[in-house]
Amino acid sequence: HVQFVESGGGLVQPGGSLRLSCAASGLTFTNYAMSWYRQAPGKERELVATITSSSSTNYADSVKGRFTISRDNPKNAVYLQMNSLKPEDTAVYYCRTRYSFFGSWGQGTQVTVSS
Repeated sequence: HVQFVESGGGLVQPGGSLRLSCAASGLTFTNYAMSWYRQAPGKERELVATITSSSSTNYADSVKGRFTISRDNPKNAVYLQMNSLKPEDTAVYYCRTRYSFFGSWGQGTQVTVSS
């Protein structure tokens, strides 16, 4: 079965950086566009960034210029480099395929940006 395991979250100060990792299994990874989503308390889950199978990228306006999504196909991994973090970036971050859904979300990884 398909699994996505997120890691790398933590507590950082405003202006700090984190790199999130996503390990994928159970699918032909190179065939899929991959995305990072996030969900803050009391808010809807939102799309943050996408990277296609050809490594084209797209970002939500709120993170454009600060976040970078990348993939390492031999490792079946997706990354999200987050720089210049703001308190409004605080959320649980999830990784999954962009255009397919395989039944459930993973645990996600908590990112907290606070002084």
